[in-house]
Amino acid sequence: MAAGRALVLGAGGGANCPFDDRRRIEDRIFRLRTGYAWSQAPKSRTVRMISNVEVFATGRETIRMVRSNFLIGEFRVDGTRFLSGWCGHRFVQSEASCKIQVRQVNLIDCDQKLRNPSIIL
Repeated sequence: MAAGRALVLGAGGGANCPFDDRRRIEDRIFRLRTGYAWSQAPKSRTVRMISNVEVFATGRETIRMVRSNFLIGEFRVDGTRFLSGWCGHRFVQSEASCKIQVRQVNLIDCDQKLRNPSIIL
């Protein structure tokens, strides 16, 4: 399974599905090494609130599903915005650590015009 997979959906079944498979991750690493990676300048100031964390057992002892709600506030020179929704994660326990296998981000307003959320999500 590809690492770093994220699915961005909204309450109405929304529409943005970025998949960071090995090729995309390698592309990002290449851009970072060249010095031409896009970034925020100046960086935005953010605050995150996570709530209603629920952990679910699965059929396998080493895998847990986690659901949580989030609210992210971002301040930039041109104003403040808020992103809210819920996240789903699949965690896999190995001998040494617990890792995220899949992450799904569900924005409640994904069907609306959004300024690029990828920097802060």
